[in-house]
Amino acid sequence: MKFYFILFCLIILSCSKNRPPAAQYNTANIFYDKAFEYRECEQLDSAFFYFDKARDLFLQRQDSLGAGKCLNNMAIIQEQFGDNYGSQETSLEAIKYLNENNPANYEYVKSNYNNLGITSYNLKESDNAIRFYNLAIKFNPSPDEKTTFINNKGNAYRQKKDYKNALQMYASILKFPFKDKKLLARVITNQARTKWLQNPAYDPIQEFNKGLDIRVKEHDLYGQVSSHSHLADTYQERDPQKALFHAKKMYELAKEIKNPNDEIEALQKIILLESPEKSKSFFKVYQRRNDSIDIARKKAKNQFALIRYETEKNKAENLLLQKGIAQKEYQITKQNILIGGISLGTIILIISAFFWYKKRKQTMLLESDNKLKEQQLKVSKKVHDVVANGIYQVMTKIENQENFDKEKALDELEFVYEKSRDISYEKPETKTIVEFDEKISGLIGSFKNDEINTFLAGNEKNIWSGINESVKDNIYQIIRELLVNMKKHSHANLVAFKFERNNNTVKIQYTDNGIGVPENFLYKNGLRNTVSRIETIAGEIIFDNTTEKGLKIYITFPTS
Repeated sequence: MKFYFILFCLIILSCSKNRPPAAQYNTANIFYDKAFEYRECEQLDSAFFYFDKARDLFLQRQDSLGAGKCLNNMAIIQEQFGDNYGSQETSLEAIKYLNENNPANYEYVKSNYNNLGITSYNLKESDNAIRFYNLAIKFNPSPDEKTTFINNKGNAYRQKKDYKNALQMYASILKFPFKDKKLLARVITNQARTKWLQNPAYDPIQEFNKGLDIRVKEHDLYGQVSSHSHLADTYQERDPQKALFHAKKMYELAKEIKNPNDEIEALQKIILLESPEKSKSFFKVYQRRNDSIDIARKKAKNQFALIRYETEKNKAENLLLQKGIAQKEYQITKQNILIGGISLGTIILIISAFFWYKKRKQTMLLESDNKLKEQQLKVSKKVHDVVANGIYQVMTKIENQENFDKEKALDELEFVYEKSRDISYEKPETKTIVEFDEKISGLIGSFKNDEINTFLAGNEKNIWSGINESVKDNIYQIIRELLVNMKKHSHANLVAFKFERNNNTVKIQYTDNGIGVPENFLYKNGLRNTVSRIETIAGEIIFDNTTEKGLKIYITFPTS
């Protein structure tokens, strides 16, 4: 009856529709909006972080254009921080998501190729820069954008010292009227500088000043920094004082717009132009600023790499999430077909659970029996080692002593009796503080009498240094077992133990001149326990009865 009730509940639950919340289908990307807020506030590291999160969300929604836009913005931020290689890698990744056959993507395709051109220019890869600028021009740029791309292309030609092509680029765009006066000043300045580089006798001062005047009127501080830089370079040989004036103006403006790269360049010019006394103070400023910029760049690069790493790590989880959503939708659409399968699966599951429970019960019973047998074996082993061998050791002492001390013998028997009671109550053994080398010497010496001589070599304190008490206890019982067996069965009158330690291994050699052991020898309780103890401490025991008379036993075990 209970089974049918469970089956009925499962069927009812399988018919209910588990729809995702409506918010999941919201097309807005709050991370993308947040990224632009930070970009407008010049908090570019935070903008990069949120562009990366927005890209991840766009990918989850299979919005490739959104992902491409985010990557394009991230690449531009990396270039602004001087991470040109990282910027190139991000821009190249953006290409995968931007559809060059869809006009809706052109805005970001051309921006992405322009950024690849800029980073290639920064890395002195002039030919690559020209190639990327040509690609940017293909995607329907506005007049100002096209002018910017051609101007950048002219700069790349100038970088590779192809001044003729560079000047052709600038001349081609100066034919047309400019709406953007800042851009006009940039082209005029670049053309003048290229003419001067092509012909050092050419005087570009008038054109540089013309560009500077436009930039001052347009409040273009970034452009003014560039103009003062070129004027300082031009005046360096002909009028060092004017060159110094422009270098200092460049430095003041660079500090105002908080552009550390331009600050460094301006300081380099000032140090070269200023008097030796004053240049020292500027050199100190240069060193501090250069170090801080280097640290900031490395920090930014590491930060960008860390953000990308965390995103890549989350990709697997996002894929699993998408897979789960797809499976859920599939189950909803196919739920009527699955009802029968769920019912059948439930029956099979219950039957399987029944047999598993039955098998598990049998396994637990078997484990319980094995534990009981193990406990019995453990107790038997303790009885043999502690009681039997203990009594035999007392008997041996009585036999070997000429003056029998009854009280001492009774004390030792009382000790054995207490040990046997501890075994029955499973009490832990109480340890008496005796050095282990002395304990071993006493044990071996207790078997010496008129008929049996025992010899001992190498039993020093350092042999047992660092060996834990459990291992020592097992070794003590093994040695006692060997002595008891020698006394009972070997008829030996000479017994020797040799102890040796090499690095992390202890070697024990037992030798007697008794009757040895036959080839088909079977272990009885005593030696079986000995072998078991050797295995417990991860050691090895070898019985050598190849000698003409007697027995040799080699025992080795690790110290830890």
